[in-house]
Amino acid sequence: MFSYFIARKYIKSYRKSRFNFSISAIAAAGISIGMAVVIIALTVLDGFENVVSEKIITLNAHIKISGFGNRNLPSPESLIPQLSEKYGSKIRKIEPFISKLALIKSKKFSDGITVTGLHPKELYNTIGGYLIEGYIDSLKQNDIIIGRKLAEKLRVKLNDRVTLFSVYGDEIPSPASPPAIDMFKIAAIFESGMSEYDDLNAYVLFDKASDFFGMFGRISGYNLQLKNIKDIEPLTEQLQDFLGYPYYVRSVFQIYQNIFTWLDLQKKPIPIVLGLIIFVAVFNIVGTLLMIVLEKTGSIGILRTLGATRKKITTIFLLHGFYLTIIGIIFGNLLAYLLTLIQMKFDIIKLPENVYFVTHVPLYIDINNYLLISLVTAFISLITSFIPAYISSKIEIISAIKFD
Repeated sequence: MFSYFIARKYIKSYRKSRFNFSISAIAAAGISIGMAVVIIALTVLDGFENVVSEKIITLNAHIKISGFGNRNLPSPESLIPQLSEKYGSKIRKIEPFISKLALIKSKKFSDGITVTGLHPKELYNTIGGYLIEGYIDSLKQNDIIIGRKLAEKLRVKLNDRVTLFSVYGDEIPSPASPPAIDMFKIAAIFESGMSEYDDLNAYVLFDKASDFFGMFGRISGYNLQLKNIKDIEPLTEQLQDFLGYPYYVRSVFQIYQNIFTWLDLQKKPIPIVLGLIIFVAVFNIVGTLLMIVLEKTGSIGILRTLGATRKKITTIFLLHGFYLTIIGIIFGNLLAYLLTLIQMKFDIIKLPENVYFVTHVPLYIDINNYLLISLVTAFISLITSFIPAYISSKIEIISAIKFD
């Protein structure tokens, strides 16, 4: 109680000493800014990981079964019951799809894309949440859904007509085997936020894709959604062993390995780099307490003369350092939370679409990040505060009383 009482008196004396108030405010502000930087960085990284992962999985599937060399697979009537019977406890849904390369052309512009054919319900589950124009619940045979980036490149809008060109029946075009050519109406436009995906993909009904590409009952593969994503890696291996050639089984993490590797690399140096920021901010306390020790040397001598032990003197300055840390932690958390809310509401910082996988800064507020950074900062602060606190306890009584 004695150490707490004296430390409290020192803190209240800030009002009478502009010097003490200024250096203490700078030390607390240093901790606040350092903490805010660390928390916001983790918030952005978690946001990137969650948003990109969610969109990739939504727009694709947990596991994709295709043919080696993109060859067509037999009709799904026999395989789906086999997979459902053998792995039904882990698989929530199995949907066949058709996916082929094609050339899309408007009146003045053209581009190469991937056209995917899905059944209506699966089509809605895949991109229904990303529609910005048009409809998806009553598609007609010659309706097509394209991404916003692709629509901008082709200079087309909703209900405009575009022409698709592709090989028919996987045969090289010739007089005996002409290419597939058909006109489609743009029934909807979607925007996933991943510019590269919106630029290269278009969707049509499964039956129309089968007729247009000349599949003759064959398919390109299967999309599998699992009941628990934790089963994705072992189930991928089991399915590959069970199906064998010519089936090619890959998880979404294998298909988009470059993106997930990029996300992991972004997070690896964060503990070191941002940890140093906290260290620098906390060491401000060392300098601040040392200056306060110099100013309070006379007071330390008086306390020692009155019977205060070295341990109590050390505790006084430890409490002083901890007080500055608590102030810094509180304002650091508030600053990080406030800046995060401002970015989420007003989207102040934009991202270049040709560099990142998303068009805006994704943020994910995780209370665990706030608690972890706060605890680490408090721990480091107590350790570093011990240095000036220990020095204060070693000041000799005679030297302290004579100090001017």
